Amino acid sequence: MAGLGWLTSRRRSATARSVLAGEAAAEAARKSEQDVAVAAPGKPEEQEFPVVGDQRAAAFFDLDNTVMQGAAIFHFGRGLYKRKFFQRRELVRFAWQQAWFRLAGVEDPEHMQDARDSALSIVKGHRVSELMAIGEEIYDEYMADRIWPGTRALAQAHLDAGQKVWLVTAAPVETATIIARRLGLTGALGTVAESVDGVYTGKLVGEPLHGPAKAEAVRALAAAENLDLSRCAAYSDSANDIPMLSLVGHPYAINPDTKLRKHARELDWRLRDYRTGRKAAKVGIPAAAGVGALAGGTAAAVALHRRRR
Repeated sequence: MAGLGWLTSRRRSATARSVLAGEAAAEAARKSEQDVAVAAPGKPEEQEFPVVGDQRAAAFFDLDNTVMQGAAIFHFGRGLYKRKFFQRRELVRFAWQQAWFRLAGVEDPEHMQDARDSALSIVKGHRVSELMAIGEEIYDEYMADRIWPGTRALAQAHLDAGQKVWLVTAAPVETATIIARRLGLTGALGTVAESVDGVYTGKLVGEPLHGPAKAEAVRALAAAENLDLSRCAAYSDSANDIPMLSLVGHPYAINPDTKLRKHARELDWRLRDYRTGRKAAKVGIPAAAGVGALAGGTAAAVALHRRRR
C-alpha cells in the first residue's frame, strides 16, 4: 500500500477498514488506463445539468439495480455455472439470492456476503486472465440486456458534457471494469480478489467496496483528480450508499429502496425510477413514478479505464 501520500485523510465517521478499502480503490483506479469506446444512446431528461465543460465535475454510479437490473455477481455466477465451474446446488443458492434481490429491490448483507464467499471459492485456483475472458462472454449473455436505458442515458449525459464517469460497486473489479468499458464509461472502482502470479487465492484484498468504503473511494479519487465534489453527481438505488450520495452536490436516488426514497424526499434529492409501475409499487414507490420511464471489496478497488489523452 505504498504511495498513498496523495490520498485524503481518514474521516472519523468511517471505519479503518472502510478507509483502507476506499483509498485502495482510488489508487488502483488511477494506476490503470485503457482506451474505451463511447456509446451514444438517447439524450438526458434535464438540460441544465450536467454543466458542459466543467472539468472539475464527474459522476459516480452504483451498479446493481442502479445501472443494471439485479446484481452483477449473481449474473456472473450464472455464467460460471453454464461453464461447469460449480454444481447445481450452488446454482440454486445463486438463483434464490438473485430472485430475492430483484423482488425486494434491496441488498441483504447476509445474501451478498454468501454470494461473495461462494464466488471466491469458485474462482480459487483459476487464472485472472481466464476469468476476464469469460467475463466478456457473460456480459453479452446475461448483462447487456439488463442495463437500464434511463440510467445509461444519465451517464451518457455526463460523458457528452466532457466529464468522467465511474462505476462504484461492491462487484468484483474484473466484472466492473468489463461493464464500464462496454458502456463507454471512464472506469470502475470495485472489490479486488487476491491473486498471486495471476492466480486467484480465494481471498479478498481487505473487504468489499461497500457502504462507507464507497464514500472513501470517491473522496480519495476526487482529491487525486482535483474534482470539486460539490459539482459532482452520484447515483444509487440503495440506502447503503447514502454516505457516497451525501458527498456530492448532485445526489440522485435511482430505482430507490424504501429507506433511500424516504431519505431522498426529506433532503429534496432528485429521484428517478426506471422500473415498471407494478415493480416500483412492490418496494414502496408510487406507480406514477414509473410513468414515462423505460423499463427496461476490500481494501479494494478497482481499476480505472481512462481515455488516453
